[in-house]
Order: sequence, then C-alpha cells, then structure tokens
Amino acid sequence: MPQGSPPAYEALVQFLYGAPVGLVQTSLSGDISMINPKAAQLLMPLVADGNLFNLFDVLETVAPQLRALAMQPTESGSLICDALHLPLPGSGLSATVGAAQRTLALQLLRLDDATLMGTLTDATAAIQHEQQRLAARLHAATRTDVLTTLPNRLALLEAIDAAMENGAPPPGVRWAVLLVNADRFESVNITHGPIAGDAVLRAMAGRLHAFAGGPTAAHDGHGCTVARFGSDEFAVLLRVQGHGDAVDTPGSDAATAACDTVARSLVESLGAPYRIGDTGVHASVSVGVVGVDASHRHAVAVMQDADLAMREAKRLGGSRHSMFTPALRTQAWKRGSLEADLRRALEESQLFVVYQPIVSLADGAVTGMEALVRWQHPQRGVVPPDQFIGIAEETGLILVLGEWVLLHACEQLAEWQRTLGPRAPRSMSVNLSRAQILEPSIVGTVARALAASGLAAGALQLEVTESLAAQDTVVQQRLEELKALGLTLALDDFGTGYSSLASLHLLPIDVVKIDRSFVAQSVTNPHHRVLIEAVIMVARSLGLQVVAEGVETLAQAELLAALDCDKAQGYFYARPSPDTAATAWLLSR
Repeated sequence: MPQGSPPAYEALVQFLYGAPVGLVQTSLSGDISMINPKAAQLLMPLVADGNLFNLFDVLETVAPQLRALAMQPTESGSLICDALHLPLPGSGLSATVGAAQRTLALQLLRLDDATLMGTLTDATAAIQHEQQRLAARLHAATRTDVLTTLPNRLALLEAIDAAMENGAPPPGVRWAVLLVNADRFESVNITHGPIAGDAVLRAMAGRLHAFAGGPTAAHDGHGCTVARFGSDEFAVLLRVQGHGDAVDTPGSDAATAACDTVARSLVESLGAPYRIGDTGVHASVSVGVVGVDASHRHAVAVMQDADLAMREAKRLGGSRHSMFTPALRTQAWKRGSLEADLRRALEESQLFVVYQPIVSLADGAVTGMEALVRWQHPQRGVVPPDQFIGIAEETGLILVLGEWVLLHACEQLAEWQRTLGPRAPRSMSVNLSRAQILEPSIVGTVARALAASGLAAGALQLEVTESLAAQDTVVQQRLEELKALGLTLALDDFGTGYSSLASLHLLPIDVVKIDRSFVAQSVTNPHHRVLIEAVIMVARSLGLQVVAEGVETLAQAELLAALDCDKAQGYFYARPSPDTAATAWLLSR
C-alpha cells in the first residue's frame, strides 16, 4: 500500500483483501490488474505454475468462451456473464467437500471501455444443497401414488423393511399388514365409467387414511403407513397391540385378535356405499391380514403372504377378511403345481366331458343332458372340477376350457339327434363362468359352436349361477345378447346367491334350478320344502320352468313331483358319465 494513502483508499484495500467473495479486475483482454486473496485462492487449482496473470488464460480449460464474450461490444455497466458455473478439480480447500469436484460461480461486469470486474464464489455447497433438494423431491415423487396422493408400492415395501430392521417388537405388539382388494372393481368401471372408478378409489383412500389415523382399540397410531399397492389394491402397515379382554389362546395372541378386529372394521368401513356425484356406488373389499414375524426375510415375502390371505377371502365369497396361516402357502404351492398341469392337460387332451340326464318328473322322460368337465390326470387320477375350475378362472384358462366344453357338448347332442332320433335328449345344458360372461366375445363363441356342430340354438341351454346373474347390469346385458341367439338360459344353484323370488322377473331366464342343498333336506325339513314350493309357484307365475338338482332318493323325487316341479336331475336317475356310457344309458331307456 503506498505511503500517505488516504484513509478511504486504505479502507477499500482492506475490504477487498478481507472480502469473503473473490474479486478480480482485468483489462478487456483478461490481463489481471487487481485480485484479492479469496479470488486467488479459488483460481489456484486451475493453474499448474501458480501464475495468475491473465483471467482468460486461467479459465481457458473450463470457460473458453469468455475471451470472445469480453471482446463483443457492450455498454458500460452491462454483464458479460452472470453466475457462470465453472467445474474445478478437487482442491482440498473445504473439509466438507474434500477431494470431490468443486464448482465456482463467476459473474463478469464491464466497468468501462477498458476494464472488467469479476466476482468469484464457491458454489459447491449451494449446488449440492439444490441437488439434494431435487433428489428428495424425486424420491418423494417416485414413492407417491398420483391418483390418491398416498404412498405407493415402493414406499410401502421400504416401510415394511424398515419396521423389520428395527428388531422384534415387545411382547403383545406386532407389525401387521392388511392388503385390501376391491371386489369385482372392473364392474364399477364398466357400469359407471373410469372417471367414477377413479373417484371411488380416491374415496377409498380417504376412508383408509381416516381409519388408520383415527382412534381404534387395536393400534396406538404410531408408525402406520397407508399405501395404494396396485390398481384397485391398498395396503396398511400397522403396529398393533392387544387391549381389553383379548387373551392369548393356542395358535393366537392378543395382537392377532387386535388384527382381526381391525380387519373386520375395515371391511365394514370400506364396504359402505360411495356417493359419486348423484350416484351411489357399492364396492365391497376383501382383506388379507398377515403378522410380520421372523419367517419373513423381506417386505416382498410379507406381501406375498398378505396376498395369499386376501385371495382366500375372495375365494370364500369376498366382502370379508382372512388371516394368513402357513397352510395357505402349502395350498398355493399345490395350486401352482396344478395350474402347470392344467395347461399341459389342455394341450394333451387329458380333459373329457361327462353328461348327466335331466328328466321330466311327470313321466320320467329324458328332456336334456348337462355337460360337465372332468380331468384325467396321469398321476392324480380323476381330478374333481372344484379343484381346477377355480384355477382355470383365476388364470384365464377358463375361456379356452369353456369354449372346448361348449363345442364338445353341442357336437355330442347333434350326434345323438342324428343317431338316436326320438330317443335323443331335446336339449344340452352347459355352464358359463363369470369370466366367460364378462368376455365380450362370448356371444360369437356360442354362435360359432352352434354353427360348427349344426345344432339348433333352441336345443342349447346355458346356465349361470344365481350370484353371478344378480351381480350387475353388465352381466344381465350379456345374458340378453346370448338369449337373442335363440337359446335358453337357466339360473343355477338358486337359493344360495344374492337374488330373491321377487327379483326373478328382472332376469332374462327361462329355467330356475333349485340348489341341491335344499333338495337334500326337502323330505325332512319343512322350511326347505316350503322354499321349494314357493320357488315353483313364483316360477309358474312368470312362465319359468323349474329343475331340482341333487335328487338322490325316491322320496325326494315323489315329493318334488307332488309339488309340481317340472324336472329333476341327480344320482337317483344317473351319475354323470362319458359319452359312450351316456349313449348306452339312453338306449337302455
């Protein structure tokens, strides 16, 4: 500093040298005329020889465009560059950054026609903070469901893993997962439209959030995570604790009892109607419950068990909950093995059709046959349909299987009509599953089977269960389309589903089949006898025919005839038998 310098000049120099910001003054060509210690410190990593003579030379490797920018004609006081980020090699200047790459922020101003003034700051921390902020936002976005704003599948799995990593909870307390699946939710989208379907899902999410966050006797409100796990699936991770009168019992404990209580309440809460606009929408749920324990190695294993429990709840009819047990894993393994075998069975013609006669109670004449599928497994022997039809429905194989049975049944009746003449059955009954009814191509499939076999449409009777026919307008519309082909429709298993005598006139059916459970006790149980009589009376008033299923004794047959039932089928007349044996039975009559 020159001797005798004015105090103001001394203060300026002191400020420049002590400023926390790097300051540098250069000519238009970049020659440095003034540089403070902070600027020199920030620029040193860029110069191997330590010479800070020309700013543009120093920054040539990281900002080669600066020299050209400075030479462009601009007004005094204008910025040549603003907050230009310059990457630097690791310099060890910051203990927090260490040898990591650093970033300088350069601002360059034209003071006049011959002078430039620049500021230099270490922007490493600010950039890292912004990157961390953006990363946090991205992390949250990838773990949030867009439709409901709940945590998504990934967030739930992370929460379960975190709960498991914290070690075993204290006695009487456990982590539990409740997997919630909307029953038959596709019918909501079909009937009310996808916009209404989304609204229902948002409403479900709201109820779940309120339910899990509200006071219940089963949890203490800590560590609860509610997530949307799939399209129509939600999940709740809950820390549950036994309270009140819940006591330990063999195979259970207070916490398990608490899980059961929560699940029951959840099914009830989510099953209440949803008000979407001016429309009330019903959407029941099935809930699978699993307690997190040492047998689970990770969150995916927990959710697999929850899924098994949820599927068991659906198998039992839906609108309920099911607790996971290890036996469900064994059953799932067996079902998986059976599924692989079933696919092979379709390819290797291991399936065959049996036929059971339907007779007139008035004179004993054979009026029809019902086609039933059977499976001749190479190792297991004959597999009952109740062991593989459900698997076929879950996997979509029921469409191929159902079409195969339909075609064979139509061809068999056509063959009987050609060879037996008047002794041939007048109709053939074939069952349709839920998946077949909901398949838009079912009408074309039936039409093709009739055309391929040459069978008249009036000789074919399609049967649907009572619970299926009463489900929604989509099913009823599909039944109307099938009926338009000229065939007849039968309501199977009547008395076990959701419809009633008062709603029979709403269904496009021609025949009511009384479930075997009522027929079995018709002779000994007055209540069942009255129900059968009521069904017959209502059907008569609607012009419908009545068939009693599961007739096994003469007394049952005589009672049904006395009640004026039209037809019957069951072991009393004949067991289901393959085509050759059925033909022989027909000839014997």
